[in-house]
Parts: sequence; C-alpha cells; structure tokens
Amino acid sequence: MNISLGDVRYNATAGAFEARVDIARGTSTFRYPCSVAGPVTMDMDQVRDGLKRRAMRMSDTNPDLMSHI
Repeated sequence: MNISLGDVRYNATAGAFEARVDIARGTSTFRYPCSVAGPVTMDMDQVRDGLKRRAMRMSDTNPDLMSHI
C-alpha cells in the first residue's frame, strides 16, 4: 500500500488544511478529499499525518492495522 498527498492548502474559512489523498493498493488507486482542522501555524508533519489518517478511515482498510510512531 502506498499513500500520497496532493497539494496541501489551508482553508481559512473552515480553519482547516485540505488535500487530496491517494491510497494505492495493488493496481488500484483510491482518492479521498480530506481535511484536518487546526491553525495555519500547525506543524506540517502533523497536518500530513492527520490527512493520511483521515483517508485511511475513509477507506475500507482497518485503521487498527496501521502502526503509529
């Protein structure tokens, strides 16, 4: 499985970071529009991790199978 993010943008009206997240499994790619609420000063590593977690929740992959650092 491979997870990749599109351009991450801040939506000031919603107070959230938004991005397209692609999850590739085998020969299929699944695309999810995701957002993570937070201030514009939020650490980008936290933003990216949050967006990936959201996409995993939206997919049919069991998030309990994912490891966290």
